[in-house]
Amino acid sequence: MKLVNLLTQSIKYLSEAIGRIFAPNDDHYPATGMVPFYGDPYSQSAWID
Repeated sequence: MKLVNLLTQSIKYLSEAIGRIFAPNDDHYPATGMVPFYGDPYSQSAWID
């Protein structure tokens, strides 16, 4: 009986994981698009000789 329970739980765990992998995306991120860069890059080196 314990073995049957363990097998059932293992199959359930694996099937839920496979279902989440192959399910449609549920991401609801806002569409940000291209973010412009304003400013100048830092030109000095961090290494001090």
